[in-house]
Amino acid sequence: MNLTIRQLGKDYGSVAALDAVDLEVASGELIALLGPSGSGKTTLLRVIAGLLHPDRGQVLFGERDATRLSLRERNVGFVFQHYALFRHMTVAENVAFGLRSRPRARRPDKATIARRVAELLQLIQLPDFGGRYPDQLSGGQKQRVALARALAIDPSVLLLDEPFGALDAKVRVELRRWLRKLHDQTGQTTLFVTHDQEEALELADRVVILNHGRIEQVGTPDAIYREPASAYVFDFIGRGNMLEGEVREGAFRIAGQDFALPAPDHANGPAQLHLRPHDLERAAPGAGFDAEVLAVHHRADRVTLELRVAGQARPLEWDRMDTLENDLPKCGDIIPLKPQRWRLYPS
Repeated sequence: MNLTIRQLGKDYGSVAALDAVDLEVASGELIALLGPSGSGKTTLLRVIAGLLHPDRGQVLFGERDATRLSLRERNVGFVFQHYALFRHMTVAENVAFGLRSRPRARRPDKATIARRVAELLQLIQLPDFGGRYPDQLSGGQKQRVALARALAIDPSVLLLDEPFGALDAKVRVELRRWLRKLHDQTGQTTLFVTHDQEEALELADRVVILNHGRIEQVGTPDAIYREPASAYVFDFIGRGNMLEGEVREGAFRIAGQDFALPAPDHANGPAQLHLRPHDLERAAPGAGFDAEVLAVHHRADRVTLELRVAGQARPLEWDRMDTLENDLPKCGDIIPLKPQRWRLYPS
């Protein structure tokens, strides 16, 4: 089912947790809501679910206005970070809970419920776990059961709130790849909240970046990473460097440096140059900006140099894939650098 959010607003006192949010989700899409704490992502998910009512705007499921409907009336599946499984119920009873809780007129018979539970346990790759209790499961298995319980009611939309937040790093990676395969099998319209950039970029068809209750950018993971719409998105997604400067007469000049870059499409005034640590390269003397090496950090697959540029408040990072010791600059060295790729934003 497609989902439409129109000019959605939600206030907590004088603070706008959501501010004029517009979003279109196509049927069968997997959407990540990504942002730091306080950006509005969980509030948006809960308004979509019907757990919170907005102060302004609309939520539409298909053509149906669901703005004032409850969670049950919307028929959404909701998965929480900490599973929320019933400890006194078996796995099979947990999965069946939503179906058994329906009003009598809409409740399937016992045989139909049993078949649906068996199908879902097969789908989540736990076919022989129906008789176990939650305390007998690992964290990853609990989250799979929570997903099966949410899917049991054939929800209009599946909503996941930090679904892997309680799991260790290795299990998180395994489970999110499993979730992507599950989504491709079911074609379920799905939105999930995360603060994990890697998780959002790996899992989602599109990513929604939120900041102070507003949407900064919506796009594919590749577009979000390669074509960030604002300095905020560039800084938030991946690792980034920033150099302050000014655009004058079609060129960006780094503060305190003679080096300039072409900026024909940018208006005159203060600006910020943003680039990734791997987008720097050594320049010939006089053909770049000078940077002093502050530290050399060795990692398994690369060496990262921490650099200071005169006139800049923030240090830079430069990733070197060539880790030969005799070719590495030393602390205190002054080296000329130039960017290979970059983006400019007004300050």
